[in-house]
Amino acid sequence: MSQTSKKQSGLSQSIGYAGGHKALTVLGCVLSAVAAVLGLAPYVCVWLVARDALAVFPNLSAAPDLARYGWMAVWFAVAGVVVYFAALMCTHLAAFRTARNIRNTLMRHVVTLPLGYFVSGQSGLMRKQIDENAGLTEDMLAHKLPDLTGAIVTPIAAIVVLFVFDWVMGLLCLLTMVLALVSMFAMMTGDNATFFHRYQLEVEKMSGEAVEYVRGIPVVKVFQQTVYSFKAFYSAIMSYADLAGKYSMSCQKGQTLFLTAINGAFALLVPAALIMANRGDPLGVLVNFIFYALFAPACGGMINRIMYASDAIRQTDEAMFKLNRILEEKPLPEPKAPKKPRGGGVEFRNVTFCYPGTEKPALDQVSFFVPEGGTAALVGPSGGGKTTAASLIPRFWDVQKGSVLIGGVDVREITKKELMRHVAFVFQDTKLFKKSLYDNIRTSRPDATREQVLAAAHAAQCDDILEKMPEGVDTVVGTRGVYLSGGEAQRIALARAILKDAPIIVLDEATAFADPENEAQIQKAFEKLTRGKTVLMIAHRLSTIQNADQILVLNEGKVTESGTQAELLRQEGKYAAMWADYSRAAQWKVGKEAVV
Repeated sequence: MSQTSKKQSGLSQSIGYAGGHKALTVLGCVLSAVAAVLGLAPYVCVWLVARDALAVFPNLSAAPDLARYGWMAVWFAVAGVVVYFAALMCTHLAAFRTARNIRNTLMRHVVTLPLGYFVSGQSGLMRKQIDENAGLTEDMLAHKLPDLTGAIVTPIAAIVVLFVFDWVMGLLCLLTMVLALVSMFAMMTGDNATFFHRYQLEVEKMSGEAVEYVRGIPVVKVFQQTVYSFKAFYSAIMSYADLAGKYSMSCQKGQTLFLTAINGAFALLVPAALIMANRGDPLGVLVNFIFYALFAPACGGMINRIMYASDAIRQTDEAMFKLNRILEEKPLPEPKAPKKPRGGGVEFRNVTFCYPGTEKPALDQVSFFVPEGGTAALVGPSGGGKTTAASLIPRFWDVQKGSVLIGGVDVREITKKELMRHVAFVFQDTKLFKKSLYDNIRTSRPDATREQVLAAAHAAQCDDILEKMPEGVDTVVGTRGVYLSGGEAQRIALARAILKDAPIIVLDEATAFADPENEAQIQKAFEKLTRGKTVLMIAHRLSTIQNADQILVLNEGKVTESGTQAELLRQEGKYAAMWADYSRAAQWKVGKEAVV
């Protein structure tokens, strides 16, 4: 985000997204201001009616202009409504397009961000922020901004009207307006100036913890626990309650003064009218009193509108702040002189990588080479750096030191399109779109023919899945009760990778959620997928990697052992211990020990 946008308010930034429709926003605000002035005219007509009626009372027939003044009041009111409606039409048209432009700008930026941004727990929050905050700016421009314009213009016009008929009563009404404004701004300054930002952070925190709590409800119910077992959720609730409570109490005096001021005009007008009536011209004083008695509550309504509109401005500032945080995320730089890989080998040269916001390296001076057509397996304890290493190949992130090479070329010197053409990544947590199985498979290669898609599905052992689907490969996943098991979804993902036919395959524990039957099918699909390819696989089931050309043991971000299975077992090191533990676990059975 530029320095200019940092200095701009959220409102001015959101208007900046209006593009060619900015004029509609301006026109809508002007019309809203006109409508606000027209809304004051009926009060003047009421004063004229009261003046003429009281002058001839009870002989009202002697005041022929009463009906005309009444109709004038009606037509001014109708005109105000019509003009205000026209104002909202203008601002709504502009707001819809502004929100669309904001979403388009954000999405165009998002697709340029590194892949790691979407696997670091940010994707759900990002979607929520784009949708909700673009909606907030839309509401601000469509409703709150014209209302704010009217709320500002109305008091200015009202001050003029206040002093037209009786400057003393007008001054008393103005005094209540000033007191209300002072008390309102007092509630919005000091520590309360940052309340809305802190409030939004607390709501986000509480919402996130609520999601985790809901996901854990089965565990809570099975073990007969309570909400207190989720201390983070409980802490978030209490933190939110504490913030809201302190804010409410801090506004107690200001809100009391505010309500007293906007509703207390009568306490000043009545004694003032009595004093002025005793000094002469009681009829004129009564006419003016009727006008100000009706106009004073309207002035209170104007102040209320200012308060709500100012709150909307703060919401817009917060919305644009969150959207700007996404725009501040930098895409990975594209190479100025791109190169094409010369083959399908994968090499790590002294790679050191730290995740954003951390200091401890996830990988530290890691080096290894997988020749074209070779198979390498990454094993080791959780947190050792296996997934991190695999993610650096398709350039989810850029390394801080060293280099990752494909076909002898640094991945940072390969264009994104070319890099994605060379690498197929099968994730541990498979993502299927709410589309047909056909479209899900064809995602990796949109120009593929139907025959090629079906051939990939067959190679991935998906025939039994398609046979039980009501519409075969054209069945939409996720609708009308059509869902796949973890192993079935993994086979569809493998069909997607087979169809892509990339020379390098990265498998991140692709059998993690498969039952024995699905695992057997997946292993058959692996044979088709990996034939003639360079394969880098992450595995916890050591039986799946026995025949790998090389096995790399990663522990605390470093390669501590490497070699074939036979070589590693002879070393009697970390891998040998892992294999022994795995073998014992595979032989474990549920049963009762003999009682001696």
